[in-house]
Amino acid sequence: MALPVPNLDDRRFQDLVDDAKRMVMRRCPEWTDHNVSDPGVTLIETFAYMTDQLLFRLNQVPDRLYVKFLDMIGLRLIPATPAEVPVTFWLSAPAITSVGVAMGTSVATPRTDLEESILFSTRRDLQIVPCALSQVATQSIEDDAPVERTEELKLGRHFGAFSASPQVDDVLLVGLTDPVPSCVVRLDFDCHVEGVGVHPEQPPLVWEAWTGAGWTECLVSRDDTGALNKAGGVLVHVPDTHEASVLVGQRAGWLRARVIAVPEGFPTYSDSPVIMGLAASTVGGTVEAIHAEIVDVELLGMSEGVAGQQFRISRSPLLGGVASPVVEVSSDDGWQEWQQVSGFAWSGASDRHYVLDEVAGTVTFGPAVRDADGSIRQHGAVPDAGESVRIRRYATGGGRQGNVGKGTIRTLKSSIPFVDRVENLEFAKGGVDAETIDEAKARGPILLRTRSRAVTAEDYEAIVREIAPELARVRCVTAGEDDVQAGAVRVLVVPAVAEEGGIKLAELVPEEDMLRRIADHLDQVRLIGTRVLVEPPRYRGVTVVTRIIARPRVDTARVRADALSALYAYLNPISGGPDGTGWPFGRPVPAGEIFGLLQRVRGVDMVEDVRLFGANPVTGVREGESQRIELDPCSLVFSYEHQVRVEQH
Repeated sequence: MALPVPNLDDRRFQDLVDDAKRMVMRRCPEWTDHNVSDPGVTLIETFAYMTDQLLFRLNQVPDRLYVKFLDMIGLRLIPATPAEVPVTFWLSAPAITSVGVAMGTSVATPRTDLEESILFSTRRDLQIVPCALSQVATQSIEDDAPVERTEELKLGRHFGAFSASPQVDDVLLVGLTDPVPSCVVRLDFDCHVEGVGVHPEQPPLVWEAWTGAGWTECLVSRDDTGALNKAGGVLVHVPDTHEASVLVGQRAGWLRARVIAVPEGFPTYSDSPVIMGLAASTVGGTVEAIHAEIVDVELLGMSEGVAGQQFRISRSPLLGGVASPVVEVSSDDGWQEWQQVSGFAWSGASDRHYVLDEVAGTVTFGPAVRDADGSIRQHGAVPDAGESVRIRRYATGGGRQGNVGKGTIRTLKSSIPFVDRVENLEFAKGGVDAETIDEAKARGPILLRTRSRAVTAEDYEAIVREIAPELARVRCVTAGEDDVQAGAVRVLVVPAVAEEGGIKLAELVPEEDMLRRIADHLDQVRLIGTRVLVEPPRYRGVTVVTRIIARPRVDTARVRADALSALYAYLNPISGGPDGTGWPFGRPVPAGEIFGLLQRVRGVDMVEDVRLFGANPVTGVREGESQRIELDPCSLVFSYEHQVRVEQH
């Protein structure tokens, strides 16, 4: 968009005249004739006019001139990025016919007295397909071929799900009547296990689905069987690439339960679970949703047939690349689609081109330019006078507020037959606010110097922020820093995630698709011979153990909650640290800062004790007590299970 221009002094002619008259009244109280016919007032107005001209000139320079220059070199504000999250539509009863959820279906978080609901829209159509059990088979790691068990199940005979002494990679194969991509399948087991049970948090079992390219692990949102330890249901979320295949001589949509190794100290199967009954049904479906509202069609107005005509979209900013907006112009043959371009420099007079400014929410058609010889040249065609202009399939929204936690999306904005409720089983991530004018001004010199070529560390960081605005932080580590070898650079990326209720370590791991997209783009702009590695930073877990004395007659539970919130907010890789922009890379954590932080918590009278412990956020193993936690130069701090004790004397 055209960057907003600051106004250095917004006073106008009449403001200057009024200010001068007030000063005269204070300095020369004997002058009482302030009529416009008075010669003194004439002088005041003359000087006010001249001052107004100076202010006008002043507003053409410094920041205004700087911003205008950035606009001329093609700098554009980066629009907001919407958060994405899979949402699951649960049926009121197992499906007996196909249930459709259209693209653009709106779901939201509940509205409260303090907060408005946050709207999400599905990115594609979803078909919830019914299914039933078709085939059952077992296969031991020692067997070459699976053993068909369908007839045994029909006759009511029992059989072991795995070998007598289950081994890693033993499998139980479940064939469905049809493939069920993006659906939730409930498998109802009647079974029991002989011998010891398994740990519910580390079951030695995973569910997988056949996708044509191989077996893909499935999310299991509920397992009432305790990993086939007792009768109950298992909710398996099948990926969208699920396909039918031929196994055991039968074509079916195949799922399987596979025995896996568990960490040391956790129990595994001593004997095989025994299957006495099994049934399958479809109870829901999952589809990706984004924090945006998708508008199907909007009439922008009627063309006047003049060059450079601009139409404003009612809802802005737009989210580029989300819903693929299309601009159409009416004609005798119906609506005709025009082509979006980044500029009109190479557009001819007959080219049906337009420029879409996502941030400002405007559609601009080709201008007419006067050449040096006085002739007029048209860059891009212009709709004829009287023709209507409309835009289809655009999305608006985005921002950090879309990074909501698990289970917060629970409201259906429109009724869908046979759908009972909606739920997000994962956190939403990727939502980033639009770039501010100050951020754009800081990016301008880098854009001018590099012109999309990566040479310095700042070049890599600026380019990554532009191509992946869904990231919260970016840092480039060059050769000689940390353990980066000569001729290589390492780009550390931190995704934007929901911060309410604390950040989970898994949320800070970027998706493989994002890392691949960034790496592919940097490969095109890097210097020849430079090796580029894109990965997340290392995280240093920190646990704070503290004892606080609360003031008299203060709710100690509230003080404890506020103290924990302060710790998690300060020791935060995204928005923590002394300046609130994320904990600085490599900055140590001293106990003195934590003392000061806790002392500022409302209701705290005295901080008795603060102890710091390093922790491995993956294994949870804590180190010894320390008064200063050191971080590697390219590491970030991560809050891990702080402990606060509040007493009242």
